[in-house]
Amino acid sequence: MNSNAREDLADTVLLEKLRADCQSVRKEVGKIVLGQDDVVDLLLISVLADGHAILEGVPGLAKTLLVQTLSQSLSLTFARIQFTPDLMPSDITGTEVMFEDKASGNREFRFLSGPIFRNIVLADEINRTPPKTQAALLEAMQERQVSSAGTLHALPKPFFVLATQNPIEQEGTYPLPEAQLDRFLVKAVVHYPPREIEREIYKRVAGGGGERLKAVLDAAQVIAYQQLVRRVPVNDTVLDFAVNLLRSMRPGGNEAPDFIREYVQFGPGPRAGQALISCARAKAALAGRPEVDVDDLRSLAKPVLRHRIVLTFAAEAASRTPDAIIDQALAATPLHAAGDAHVHLKQVLRS
Repeated sequence: MNSNAREDLADTVLLEKLRADCQSVRKEVGKIVLGQDDVVDLLLISVLADGHAILEGVPGLAKTLLVQTLSQSLSLTFARIQFTPDLMPSDITGTEVMFEDKASGNREFRFLSGPIFRNIVLADEINRTPPKTQAALLEAMQERQVSSAGTLHALPKPFFVLATQNPIEQEGTYPLPEAQLDRFLVKAVVHYPPREIEREIYKRVAGGGGERLKAVLDAAQVIAYQQLVRRVPVNDTVLDFAVNLLRSMRPGGNEAPDFIREYVQFGPGPRAGQALISCARAKAALAGRPEVDVDDLRSLAKPVLRHRIVLTFAAEAASRTPDAIIDQALAATPLHAAGDAHVHLKQVLRS
């Protein structure tokens, strides 16, 4: 057996272990949070694809509890930051503090790290803090580092910002600018649970609960799985579909259909396409599959793209939502097959 075949076999075994471990994570989270399986999967995809996620939903849908529970099942360091109008950047990143050596009398500035220096950071109600503080978080999300007094401080690996947002209350909020929204790999919409799940939630409250969670993965295992996900191949058919979809959603381009020109003011950029491919790789890995399928792109288009398009006034007047426009774009996107659909595991697209 040559080295390539051995590496492929090792990756196949590791993919199956990833699938089993993530199933265990789902089971642990399900002990506490019910009826949010799709959101849990999106968060796992974000973790495996090494990206950030934002959860939007009305109060009382266990958004905060979901993130806390996920961090416990992953055995990662965790911090919750409650975003408020008076929150300052240094409250998140940390600050320089004067220390004095009592023996020598010497004084020096030392950096005291803030809550951002954790593996998972819950940015609760992220739209309630001013732009200055949002900008400080943006550097951490994009550069995976914090600058203070001219010194760069690297954030721990892995590092994820999982943010929550309330879509109802807009008074006294600071909507995230498009540049920062684009840094979130996915935007998950948290819905009300089905009737039978809601009844089970009430039943658990009446019974007292008390479930204990066990940690399934640690930081080293998460990083190893992220590296594996990057090796999942993407064939030409999948690439063509992604290119066709993204280019069709830009109203200024020649490939945009009429409804995009009418309803979309700004379409998704290349970073959105990179995010879509990364998430598709993670979704395939979650299922234990050694390659990406076009259906992976279709199923992830809305969470990856819904926060990356800006609608026109005509769309708002017609009550058209980003999700509805993405659905229409998916239906109109052609599938051009190019090349062999079965790609060797080492022929990797570097996003």
